[in-house]
Amino acid sequence: MTGLGGEVIRTLLGAFAMALFPLVVVVFLIWEARKVIGRMQDRLGPTNAGTYAGPFALFQTVADGIKILTKELIIPTGADRGVFVAAPILVVTVAIAVWAVIPLGPTGLQVVDLDIGAFYVVAISALAPFSMIMAGWSSRNKYAEVGAFRAVSQIVGYEIPQVLALLIPVLLTGSLSLQDIIRAQDIAFIFVVPLAAFSFLIACVAEVGRLPFELAEADSEIVAGYFTEYSGMMFGAFYLGEFINNLTVSVIFSVLFLGGWRGPWVDQVPWLGAVWLMAKALLVFNVLVLFWAAMPRLRIDQVLAFNWKFMVPLGLVELVTVAIADKTMESLGVAQGWERSAGLLVANLVLGLAIVGVLSLVGREAKRRRSFRRPGVGAA
Repeated sequence: MTGLGGEVIRTLLGAFAMALFPLVVVVFLIWEARKVIGRMQDRLGPTNAGTYAGPFALFQTVADGIKILTKELIIPTGADRGVFVAAPILVVTVAIAVWAVIPLGPTGLQVVDLDIGAFYVVAISALAPFSMIMAGWSSRNKYAEVGAFRAVSQIVGYEIPQVLALLIPVLLTGSLSLQDIIRAQDIAFIFVVPLAAFSFLIACVAEVGRLPFELAEADSEIVAGYFTEYSGMMFGAFYLGEFINNLTVSVIFSVLFLGGWRGPWVDQVPWLGAVWLMAKALLVFNVLVLFWAAMPRLRIDQVLAFNWKFMVPLGLVELVTVAIADKTMESLGVAQGWERSAGLLVANLVLGLAIVGVLSLVGREAKRRRSFRRPGVGAA
């Protein structure tokens, strides 16, 4: 196939393959997350409980998928049917649409290399709260509405430190293209600007609702949050979208701070870039799973206070510090190479020590005030 028609067909086939890729991978990630959590929490799986679920319980996820597909779809009386049905569709659509700009390799392994790829990721991700508020409002259920309000307030709040952290690789690269950001990482940015990587990871954990930020679907408080009234495949769409989002943020973190597809022998064998990217993403995904298995759930006021009182100021200070340090080294003739990376790392370490010192002083002051507080004082 040659000409414009052939190019269009190749693009469409590539887009279909890229959209199918996370859907297939997520099936194995669900199994992997269950195995890790089961080991950490000493839980019995289906095989140990007496039911054979295939080697290493690999068939359990397939059985769960079949069960969800065959369960009855129930729409509550009084629900807004159009909005109720559209919400899970939007969840999966948004989760998959981000993958259009994800570079799986140096050439030919990307649907489209947008010059504003990083901006595209932020813009598409910003549509996620709409699906949550649609699901909660259309259900006509108080638990679902509370879960939707929690989800929107949390996601909108943590998008700010996430974007601030994302701007630092953009600043260091001078480009919004994800391919350019990857190619600029002769030294992975996690070793150059670790505070930015930390901020971005924490913001991503909050964005996907993983513990300790699992406020939107706190089962012990509000049943299941904004998708309480969903059943069958519509519930499965939310579950699928959640795992795709976990994979997506792991891949984006790998692109921004771990060098993306860069690795040994990629120049000789370009498709190895996808292997290196997914290996790095799997490492980040397992960090999210560890959070899921080991962290307690926080209160909504604690989650929001942590964001507005710590994460947002940290993001602003980090962005300004990196910009000043980078401009200073440029004026001194150090515009690239390991000297630039070392200078940025030193600036980050100094900022980190300053933050630890400030937090220590604040903690001691708070402890001193509590020790002097008498019963009954300030109770009015």
